[in-house]
Amino acid sequence: MILPRGFPGVAFGEASDGDARHDLDVRERISTDLGISTEWALIDQVHGCRVVRADVPGHLGEADGIVTARRGLPLAVATADCVPIVLVGTRTVAVVHAGWRGVAGGVATSARRAIAELGDTVQAAVIGPHIGPCCYEVGSEVLEAVEGFEARTTEEKVSVDLGAAIRSQLAGVETLQIPGCTAHDEEFNSYRRTRTPRRQVTVAWIP
Repeated sequence: MILPRGFPGVAFGEASDGDARHDLDVRERISTDLGISTEWALIDQVHGCRVVRADVPGHLGEADGIVTARRGLPLAVATADCVPIVLVGTRTVAVVHAGWRGVAGGVATSARRAIAELGDTVQAAVIGPHIGPCCYEVGSEVLEAVEGFEARTTEEKVSVDLGAAIRSQLAGVETLQIPGCTAHDEEFNSYRRTRTPRRQVTVAWIP
């Protein structure tokens, strides 16, 4: 797991950590390593902008973000090229899964709004490893949806920079982006690279 310095309630998974969505042994091992509960709040990710509130662990239905004010409750999303994001408030935390549709729809903004609805404000954010503009070749549909963030791959194909687009939605928030492109860094699962069904998990909680 990647544990960003200064964020004691944030952990980004790598391929070697295993897929904790359905493998309870993996989830128990990760939880033990992080010193958190094995009972996580999870969602069925649908590439949208819905953010749900978690007061208890378990599956919370279709959404792409989870927010909580409950101390010690782990929230988790899974990715394999999409962008994992953690928003940290003064007494809340949110975890977000952002594909290009979620980025275009403003899922990070939705998570900020969900924290505000709990009477809190976002103090900082961490963007985890995801497919970088170096590898994310896209067509006109994505380019138009994520307008203003056009880039080029290492082969000079048209791409978009999802991380930059998310940072724009988090304007005014201290934001850390963890380096690493899932598509060419083999320590991460990448659907674009191998069509793998496996995912790495991002876990966030209020210590």
